[in-house]
Amino acid sequence: MSDSFIPNPWQELRRLTSARIALGRAGTSLPTGAQLDFQFAHAQARDAVHLPFDRDGLGAQLAERGRDALLLHSAAADRDTYLQRPDLGRRLNEESAEILRRHADRHPQGYDLAVVIADGLSSLAVQRHSLPFLERLEEQVRNEGWSLSPVALVQQGRVAVADEVAELLRAKMVVILIGERPGLSSPDSLGLYFTWAPKVGLNDAYRNCISNVRLEGLSYGLAAHRLLYLMREACRRQLSGVNLKDEAQLPALEGDGPSSRGNFLLGG
Repeated sequence: MSDSFIPNPWQELRRLTSARIALGRAGTSLPTGAQLDFQFAHAQARDAVHLPFDRDGLGAQLAERGRDALLLHSAAADRDTYLQRPDLGRRLNEESAEILRRHADRHPQGYDLAVVIADGLSSLAVQRHSLPFLERLEEQVRNEGWSLSPVALVQQGRVAVADEVAELLRAKMVVILIGERPGLSSPDSLGLYFTWAPKVGLNDAYRNCISNVRLEGLSYGLAAHRLLYLMREACRRQLSGVNLKDEAQLPALEGDGPSSRGNFLLGG
């Protein structure tokens, strides 16, 4: 190690977080290793945004688990359009809307819950985390006796596209699993957005969000537990969004991520 490197006395805290703290310095600059790590993380974040969504592959994996999937596409024809026209990512193209209308005609009773998966800004997050999380969620949803729609896989989709999917499927509530905007330490963060009585035109005030679902963030089990609480309360109170707070009592769940061990600030 160079004599010019000055370690940071907070180095011990780095064991507790993936945030860029206690990097040390070389003169007035970052050490070479920290600078290269930053550039690598930035490249990972950019790659996550542009990685193509393997919608067909995900649909095949769902079929292996006995779940039907509807392959859909937003009104954004390609990735460049998606990034420059957020409004098009919030609506389905006409072909996808027609697929849902035909499906709804065959199932006029509708569903209690529609499940949507969209690439969002990180298809990497969707590929890594959507199926393990969905397995946890569906097990609990079946225990509630709620009917589930086929999983709608939306390419080039944004959060609000779930409202149109659910409205066409005549679902009482909807949850969308979507890749969040990558951070420099989290290129694969999955977000969950839940809406009661979904319909086209709702804004974010009508949705509840659970973010940072991944092995280094919020575990699948805790995320499913929180979402199930929101769904139960939504059914009881007939609402979601800013008027529905997440007051779930979190159980001690065993380990599919650091968050399952609780808050280190509160530990003995």
